[in-house]
Amino acid sequence: MGAAFSLAWPMTYLKTYGPRANPITGLTWGLMDLSLAVIAIITVLVVAGVWVRRERRSRPVFADLLVGREAGGLRWIWIGLGLTIVALVASLAWTVAVMAAVGMPGGQPALTLEITGHQWWWEVRYVGATPNQTFVTANEIHVPTGRPVLVKLNGADVIHSFWIPALAGKTDAIPGRTNLTWLQADRAGVYRGQCTEYCGVQHANMAAFVTADPPAVFEAWRAGQLRASVPAASPGKQLFVQRCGACHTVRGGEAGGVVGPDLTHLMSRRTLAAGTVPNTPDGLSGWISNPQALKPGARMPATDLSGPELGQVVAYLETLT
Repeated sequence: MGAAFSLAWPMTYLKTYGPRANPITGLTWGLMDLSLAVIAIITVLVVAGVWVRRERRSRPVFADLLVGREAGGLRWIWIGLGLTIVALVASLAWTVAVMAAVGMPGGQPALTLEITGHQWWWEVRYVGATPNQTFVTANEIHVPTGRPVLVKLNGADVIHSFWIPALAGKTDAIPGRTNLTWLQADRAGVYRGQCTEYCGVQHANMAAFVTADPPAVFEAWRAGQLRASVPAASPGKQLFVQRCGACHTVRGGEAGGVVGPDLTHLMSRRTLAAGTVPNTPDGLSGWISNPQALKPGARMPATDLSGPELGQVVAYLETLT
């Protein structure tokens, strides 16, 4: 397995890294080449027609008024019609073949994820064989390389659309409905995704990240996520429970809210607010103190903490590794 790489920016669908996306990329390039060929052929024919027209200007003007049928004109129509039918039928057959190839994974999924789109973040539930093997995280998705992952999509409020272009095509997340998709990363790395269905004022700040690791590394990460965070009692912990515990969960503690993201292993994530803010002490402080300044319209209210209280809460959150 090669060294890990990052596709955080830009997102691209013209270079892909898995069997769910590769056939779509091939079809995209094929249809693009076909379109360019059509443009080139039409351009050549138009230029040739203009050139022939210019050569005929030497004839008397009244000759252009004569009605007649030049030999060979109908033949060109039949040739063009035949080529068009062949191109359209080939495109249709290729598209159907691609849809069949990417419909469902060829083998048994190694992992099942239930992903719910919220305004404006992604809730990710890792479904285990038993309840104690199930955990929830947010926005940053970890998967093993070389193995298919089944994704069940739902919308919590409005229609969202889940898209990791280097790994899979777009699939809508619709309230009251479960849509199935899957993805597979054949190369270790970080792949950026985005909500691609307009879902409100912060639609553009609803990113997702897929981190693909070798299976052994992924299993170590999953084992760590299954462990509850049990930091020592501190003023920051009590403040968090009082001010934030109604919306956020930290497994192993008293905070059990379900409105916002699960923060059990917050410091294992690279970003906050679905890719809006880097997960650093400064970023965490700024996000908690005034989320509306960083992501206007976000559902997270201002916490109204004093400076010392904010420092205590941030110190507590930094223990959630």
